[in-house]
Amino acid sequence: MSQKIAIIGGGNLGTAIAQGLIKSDFCNPADITITKRNLSTLKGELPKTVKITDDNVKAASDSDVIILAVKPFQVEGVMKTIAPVLTKKQVLISVITGVTVSDLKEMAQIELPVFRAMPNTAVAIQESMTCISYDNATDKQVQTVTKMFNTVGKVAVIDDKLMDAATVLGACGTAFALRYVRANIQGGIEIGFDAKTASLIAAQTVKGAAELLLSNNTHPEQEIDKVTTPKGCTIVGLNEMEHRGFSSSLIRGVITSYKKIAKD
Repeated sequence: MSQKIAIIGGGNLGTAIAQGLIKSDFCNPADITITKRNLSTLKGELPKTVKITDDNVKAASDSDVIILAVKPFQVEGVMKTIAPVLTKKQVLISVITGVTVSDLKEMAQIELPVFRAMPNTAVAIQESMTCISYDNATDKQVQTVTKMFNTVGKVAVIDDKLMDAATVLGACGTAFALRYVRANIQGGIEIGFDAKTASLIAAQTVKGAAELLLSNNTHPEQEIDKVTTPKGCTIVGLNEMEHRGFSSSLIRGVITSYKKIAKD
């Protein structure tokens, strides 16, 4: 018997999760309910059998798994509304930045399994990197939630205290990687390619580089060594980037983003 899933918050991430779960056949579209305050602003294509409503309470009470995907400033109000209908048999999952497992347990006002998951927007194409932490959950529930997010990418179960760091590395990291791709495209255009061809080459090259690490379980430097021949064009390019602060700038960006989350 499939579980009914309520996604509270039909924004970009909430919709992306629904799309990913449907594409991966994790559940029947008819078992998914998405809520949004203004239904007309719901973005993304979804099967007609997906239930769409502005009633958070009914969506929560009718579901086995509740995924909170609202904005951080909305979570307290939403939880206050749905807390009275929560039961110990349900599983509560939050994908909200900055809201800890302890925060969720306090707002739930009931002892139920609580998970915190941090996917990124690639969840919509089943390529997310999702970090998960939890409390008060059985091994079977952990396996179920892990399986849910494994169907839309890869999963790492971590301590909740590392979740802010995971947000920077895995969610902000998407923007950091895309900024590199954009710069690579710009460089490609300058050396002679049209924008469309440069985009294809840059994107596929990054995708292939990532797959090398994941498939071979190697360190980046091992793969870099394979393409840096003595006196070659790769090593001079890498050295020029390092002279201009490529690695240090990226590291500083990651740390600055982390400090922003920790401060707020």
